Amino acid sequence: MLIYEYRVVLPMKVEEYQVAQLYSVAEASKNETGGGEGIEVLKNEPFDEKVNVPKEQLYANGKKYTTGQFTHKIYHLKHKVPKYIRYLAPKEALEIHEEAWNAYPYCRTIITNPGYMKEAFELKIETIHLEGQGNLENAHSLPPDQLAERNVCLIDIADSSDMNRDYKKDEDPSMYKSEKTNRGPLKDGWMSTVDPVMTCYKLVSVNFVWFGLQKRVENFIQTQEKRIFTNFHRQVFCWTDKWFGMTMDDIRRLEDETKDELDEQRKIGSFRGTVAE
Repeated sequence: MLIYEYRVVLPMKVEEYQVAQLYSVAEASKNETGGGEGIEVLKNEPFDEKVNVPKEQLYANGKKYTTGQFTHKIYHLKHKVPKYIRYLAPKEALEIHEEAWNAYPYCRTIITNPGYMKEAFELKIETIHLEGQGNLENAHSLPPDQLAERNVCLIDIADSSDMNRDYKKDEDPSMYKSEKTNRGPLKDGWMSTVDPVMTCYKLVSVNFVWFGLQKRVENFIQTQEKRIFTNFHRQVFCWTDKWFGMTMDDIRRLEDETKDELDEQRKIGSFRGTVAE
């Protein structure tokens, strides 16, 4: 099992990011759906200690979390996995289920493939959102053995040096300036000078049991997660003037509208979004 902790520093308040993230998830979902592929939302409803309960206690930074919003989605994939997996895997292997418990500022996401891999595959993403510049050594309260195995990766959303074909000029934090907040553009050394500042501590654990492919696939997934986190959070910041000022009621209405739009988009049009080599 590979364990990475990605630390994404952002020039905003922790309470602002709750709206920013949900808005950006809805918009990014539209960009990744079409032509028979993309995201299907099965559930989007509250959870507590009796309804939609996670298998394991939600816990990070020394605190338990027991209430929030539960979502269950299906990702219909094909072009988003490497070609060698497309050739080897049957159709049911390319339908991925995502269950998420959002007890903000903590969130746990479990990604599985119950139709094919069953218990042989699990991707777990645990995120705690905290003030500061990403300097906490153990934000997820990991025991010593897991802490020793964890790899830490700091993501600079303003660094475009390794973007390749993912680069978009209108989603470049080093060039974007928010009119509503006067934040940006983010230049060299911005993490130590911006105010406000917060960090998403994203702990990613991958377990893929398939003889001959385990190490290769686990490394691929971690690489893709870093790519996804980088692209997504560049969008979050560069969309500041779109989400800034929205309320959670606005977000819930947007999510309902997005669900209907995604259902329609999967039936029509051509494939779009992130493509794997």
